[in-house]
Amino acid sequence: MRGEDDIDLPTFDDVAAAHERIRPYIHRTPILTSETFDRMTGAKLFFKCENFQKAGAFKARGASNAVFSLSDEQAAKGVATHSSGNHGLSLSYAAGRRGIPCKVVMPRTAPEPKKAAVRGYGGEVIECEPSTSSREAVFAEVVASSGAEFVHPYNDPRVIAGQGTCSKEMIEDLGELDAVIAPIGGGGMVSGCCLTLSTLSPSTKIYAAEPQAADDAYQSFKSGEIVAYDAPVTIADGLKVPLKERTWHFVRTYVEDVLLADEDEIVDAMRLTWERMKIVMEPSCAVPLATILKNKHLFAGKRVGVVVTGGNVDLDKLPWMK
Repeated sequence: MRGEDDIDLPTFDDVAAAHERIRPYIHRTPILTSETFDRMTGAKLFFKCENFQKAGAFKARGASNAVFSLSDEQAAKGVATHSSGNHGLSLSYAAGRRGIPCKVVMPRTAPEPKKAAVRGYGGEVIECEPSTSSREAVFAEVVASSGAEFVHPYNDPRVIAGQGTCSKEMIEDLGELDAVIAPIGGGGMVSGCCLTLSTLSPSTKIYAAEPQAADDAYQSFKSGEIVAYDAPVTIADGLKVPLKERTWHFVRTYVEDVLLADEDEIVDAMRLTWERMKIVMEPSCAVPLATILKNKHLFAGKRVGVVVTGGNVDLDKLPWMK
């Protein structure tokens, strides 16, 4: 469809089609609960564990939908993207399932396990400086030389539709929820939630959770126009990128609020989750819980879906290690 800014936007029909298309290539991830966190927050929390997803992150959904949407002619030239990690390794995973090449431009500071995972799935890593401007400049060179199909990490209708399958599963498994909260960087997962919930559960409030040290989505939400930082510094490495026009459409149209957590709050929530739920999660995934703990009044007495977006961490550099 065409959006209000005359941009291509996916519809819920695209989400439903994506779910069928990618079914052979993804897990229907489990939803876990925690009596400890319910007591701490006063809410009933349902954790959608995309850390158990193929390639270790929800990004496998959007990447698989994009790759398997390509015609044979398009696919023959391979795919390419820029990514701090999870989208790149997920695109490499999906490309490997289809047997096509994949090139990924990654910041040189990206976690080594994520670079290793891209290579392990058969992708090629091209390093850039840790800024949005460097990432996009290096990527432009890669596409020009290879002719590969660009699959944007989040500003792509195929990717957003794929990410929407996560919240579709939540509603199918849990019924209507009072709220859903997910981390926000570029906004692909949040946009997918908006797309699905506005159709299946329009009364559900949608919250985005963001690091205070990289609060461009928050600033955008409050100012009414896209604010973009070039190289924010936060432990939540998957949430450093800015909104783009498609994700901004969904955020400004459907999101209830953008909630912030500082670095210590993120680390505390991450460690607490490891200790109490016994699951591996990235710092980026801890931001929603950190913001719930900080804003208990918003969620007390509510049924809340919490998207745990990924579990690809460097076990030698956990944030509480000295």
